[in-house]
Parts: sequence; C-alpha cells; structure tokens
Amino acid sequence: MVAETDMRVVEIASPGGPEALRIASRPVPQPGPAEILIEVAAAGVNRPDVMQRQGLYPPPPGAPEWPGLEVAGTVAALGEGATQFSVGDRVMALVAGGGYADFVTVHEDNAVMVPRALSLVEAAGFPETFFTVWHNVFQRGGLTAGENFLVHGGTSGIGTTAIQLASAFGARAFATAGSDDKCRAAEKLGADACINYKEADFVAALKEATGGRGIDLTLDMIGGDYGARNVDVAAEDGRIVQIAVQRGAKAEFNLFTIMRKRLTLTGSTLRNRPVAFKKTIADELSAKVLPLVENGKVKPLIDRTYPLDQAADAHRHMDDDHIGKIVLVTGRGEG
Repeated sequence: MVAETDMRVVEIASPGGPEALRIASRPVPQPGPAEILIEVAAAGVNRPDVMQRQGLYPPPPGAPEWPGLEVAGTVAALGEGATQFSVGDRVMALVAGGGYADFVTVHEDNAVMVPRALSLVEAAGFPETFFTVWHNVFQRGGLTAGENFLVHGGTSGIGTTAIQLASAFGARAFATAGSDDKCRAAEKLGADACINYKEADFVAALKEATGGRGIDLTLDMIGGDYGARNVDVAAEDGRIVQIAVQRGAKAEFNLFTIMRKRLTLTGSTLRNRPVAFKKTIADELSAKVLPLVENGKVKPLIDRTYPLDQAADAHRHMDDDHIGKIVLVTGRGEG
C-alpha cells in the first residue's frame, strides 16, 4: 500500500460555475476486491464533469462525490483478487467519478494498459471518449466501411475521436463545427468535409457532399432542433445515436419521414452502466483500437493541460474555442 494517508481532490463547494471547484483533502482510498489503486498522473475533463459541477449530473451510488471520469497513471496497490496488473504498471481507466484527485480506485476490468505510443497525459484523454465513441458508433450504431458518418461538434474530444475511428475503419466521416479554423482541424483529422454551422445549412451541404444519399449514421451531442435536422439529412435505413442534449432534451420529428426512410433513433449514457458492460467495451478497444494507437494511426488529441489546482480554469476553457481534450495534471509521475 502507499505510504500517504491523505490526498488532494477537486471538490465542488456548491453547485455553480467554475469557481465552485476547489482543492480539498481526503483520505487515500483503499482498493476493494478486484480493484486497483491508481496514482493519477492526469485526468481528462469532460462535459459530464461540467454538468456535475452545475448540480445536474450526480455521481452514481458508491462513487466519490468529486468529479472526473477518466484517468491515467500508475498502479499503486492491488485489492484482494486483482490479478490483471502489477504495481507500477501504466494504466488508463474509465471511472464512475473521483478522477480529479491524486489517487482513485477502479475495478481492474475497467482499466487497460497504456500503449507505449501514448504519454500519460494523452492516455488520460482516451477512456471516456474512446469508450463512448466505440460503444455508440460501432456497437450501438453499427457503422461499417463505406457508410457516411456524421458527428456534430467535430473538434470536441468526442468529435476528434469519432472522426479518426470512423476514417480508420473505412467510413466517410463528416462533421459540423462553429468556425472555419475548427472545420480545417476536423478535415485534417480525416473528415471528408466539415460544415461551419454558423455559415451554412448542414443538411443541404451534406446532401450535396454525399451526392444526395445522406448520412447513414449520425452521432449527436446537441439535441434540441438538431433532432429534426438529423432526420432530414439521414439516408434510408439510417441510424441516429444521441449521447448528449446541449441544446435541449426535447425535439419535434416528422414521424412519416422516420417511417419512410426506415430510420432507427437510439441513444445511451455510459457512467451508470455496470462494470461487466464496460469490460466488453474495454476488451474490444484492446483488440481493435489499441493496435491503431500503437501504429500511430489514431490518438487522443490534447488541446491544453492545467495543474490540478487550476481545475476551475480548465472548466472555463471548456466554453472557449478548443480542439480536442482538456486534461488536468497532478504533477505525479510523467504527467
């Protein structure tokens, strides 16, 4: 076990703006059965963390009350029955909460070894986005080679990951973003075209770009009025997967269009899913995606890092123009 008894965490003083985040001290957690204790080098910052800070997304039962859904670091201790890793291994993990800290525990099935091609900072930007994209685009959405794929928010952590993976597996990737610079970044990552939604109607632009076929699979984080537009741009037998609702949870659809095109509308959340379900994603990522990471074909795109005690600034930056992932670093290890 580690010698330290206390650690830093980023607590939420009360629901509100970024200023609600502050450094506090908590006991170092002890790993339970089949769990590992990770000494955190870096932790990814994600929209669900912002929602938790605002009081809109409470952690599931049993999870720490401080935010953080993905980490990378080294294994510091093993719980009873944990056999997949050794102390000192470099790992990245999807956690139900508590990643904004010096240490965090996680079931060993929800951690994977960090590929040699990634630094721990890069690895901290992997779990939440790659788990989410793999499940929703490939497992739930069934994307296959040759299909047209659209992701809204093409330069977000999810967007940059989705473009890379869709392209790597032979689909034609398209994106929307809010500036010409962001669109150029999305295209550099592999998007066939990126539509600046502030200057053009993405429905008309994408119908033209696809020769009238439309989009076979849309990954949407926007919601609201995008719902009907996703239906309009969908190809026959198209699928729409909803993973967030930044512009509202309510949408109005033309049901006849859904019927005529034989569309499938679905969605999911990941945080509350059981360990065994997340393990199925981890296993597929290890088999199918990590080799692409090792070969340099796919990797998390890091926009900026902040020290752990500047988590408030990191959250403020989430609302600024950024391309890729924002990561907190603890100053421990190579992070």
